[in-house]
Amino acid sequence: MVVTKVKLSEMREHTIDELNEEIISLRKKLFELRMNLSLHKLENTSEISRTRSQIAQFKTVIREKQLQK
Repeated sequence: MVVTKVKLSEMREHTIDELNEEIISLRKKLFELRMNLSLHKLENTSEISRTRSQIAQFKTVIREKQLQK
């Protein structure tokens, strides 16, 4: 599972369904990161906060789209 950093302008081009799919994949990644952290296998702990931040950005864009309607 590879989730790359997406610019905010690129996020706004996607539909709400596509954004929700991205959130699901990011939540799976976050779960795996937390599991690796608890097993002491995670080398870069900043990935957890970066992933949480990306989830928040996607949710913000979804909310913006809902308010536009």
